[in-house]
Amino acid sequence: MKKLKLFSLIALSSTLALTSCGGSGTSKGGGTKKFVSKTGWKPNEKQGWFFAGKQQKQKGWPGMVYVEGGTFTMGLVKDDVMHDWNNSPRRMQVSSFFIGETEITNYEYREYLTWLKYVFPPSDPSYKEIYNGALPDTLLWDNKLSRNDNSETYFRDQNYDYYPVVGVSWTQANRYCEWLTDRANEKALMQAGIISKDLYINESNNQGGTAFNMDKFKSNDPEMQGYINEKRLQQKSGMKTTNQRLLAANRSPSSAMVSKFRLPTEVEWEFAALGMEKNREYNNYLDKKPQIEMLRNKKGEILANFKQGRGDYSGTAGWKNDGSSKTSDVRQYPSNNLGIYGMFGNVAEWTADVYRPIIDEEASDFNYYRGNMPQAIVRNGDGTYKMVEEGTIQYDTLADGRLVYKNLPGQFERKTIADYRNYRDGDRMSSLDYRNASDSAASYDMYNSPKTKFIVDANGRVVLQKDTKERTSEISNDIRVVKGGSWMDSAYWLDPGQRRFKSQNTAYGWIGFRVAQDARASDKARTRR
Repeated sequence: MKKLKLFSLIALSSTLALTSCGGSGTSKGGGTKKFVSKTGWKPNEKQGWFFAGKQQKQKGWPGMVYVEGGTFTMGLVKDDVMHDWNNSPRRMQVSSFFIGETEITNYEYREYLTWLKYVFPPSDPSYKEIYNGALPDTLLWDNKLSRNDNSETYFRDQNYDYYPVVGVSWTQANRYCEWLTDRANEKALMQAGIISKDLYINESNNQGGTAFNMDKFKSNDPEMQGYINEKRLQQKSGMKTTNQRLLAANRSPSSAMVSKFRLPTEVEWEFAALGMEKNREYNNYLDKKPQIEMLRNKKGEILANFKQGRGDYSGTAGWKNDGSSKTSDVRQYPSNNLGIYGMFGNVAEWTADVYRPIIDEEASDFNYYRGNMPQAIVRNGDGTYKMVEEGTIQYDTLADGRLVYKNLPGQFERKTIADYRNYRDGDRMSSLDYRNASDSAASYDMYNSPKTKFIVDANGRVVLQKDTKERTSEISNDIRVVKGGSWMDSAYWLDPGQRRFKSQNTAYGWIGFRVAQDARASDKARTRR
């Protein structure tokens, strides 16, 4: 008993010593209770020079679902009848993030096109390709041996407003995400009173390069001064001074900012689709069932939109299995455990990742993503940022020959400073002939995929020239991962672990997309059940 008391006293004294090391600024949970800068200045002090603003909990933007991060087994965990080898199980960690409650709809994509047409009128020769290149390919519904009228009605008809947009390539989907980031922040800053709510009434502020974008706002560009409420911005940033130089140097009204929109990574998409957070007991996932085992309710009704079998897309007339012969309303079928709709069936979806047969968990088992291409803003000779003008717009070329803008007038020009798409799978160092000194690491192409080349024909049209050389693979840096099944796929593709690849510059009538956002700061606090 004496030994037990002695041990208790030692443990208690050790605990007190460890607690005292945390100082008075540490709360019981390990978080900050009261912060004082080592400079001696308090945050937002009236006579000071740094204004941190008030910390506020990040709120989900309309239409976005919070997904708490965690560890899980990515890939297929049951025997694959096709014996595919590109999705073997691997342990992955995912940070918390937000993902779209549904795929982007025709209505939402028409919002984007309307804005482009208003701000960059295609009647102006300088802007002609901006609007035309963003249009979805509506001819993808056509089939040489099928009567299809969706090509004329699907995208524009209001009856299809809340159906998923298709015919949008990966490249076009990324341009939409960039536009959405600007428009969401524009709206948030209006709601905060920092920019005028009459922004679109005054057309002079929204024609061409004068339109609002976050590049100009965050850099304190002079064009922003005409319609920014500096007093309100001062209040939001916590500033107690009217010094405009300090305000410009400290511009970051974080409470009003919306996180950048982007395509979800492959690992994020799969984690969100599984929704295993709700299917666990303490820290153990109860089961990771392929979704094909959960496609019917107790009444035997189909709970997703997919192809039942040869010549059976919807079931028997009067007793339809899924009720949809093609795409359906994005909320027609039940959501998964997290409240996310359409992860199984309806349309497959683009993800951000460049496709490779092997996911290299040895190189990264945390927020895995292949496709990193860091960019830097180009500077002028005097050190200022270089802005894109009407005559300096850069374009990508789609498979159908249309041009898609890389940047819009009024944005800052960026250049790629590194390309990691081939890292550890496709570069020279990852190949069998890595000792071949004649091949540089930058130009080596291990997969020997077809080369993309466009020519201008006699009518002035941009046409894809066919690569006639013998090739050994379709895999290249322009091939992106597609996840999920669609209305024209069998149940095999509905398992979240399945993966396919398609060209990033080609559109398809069965592929749509949804958006994602990073969740700021740390993951959600621990919960117990």
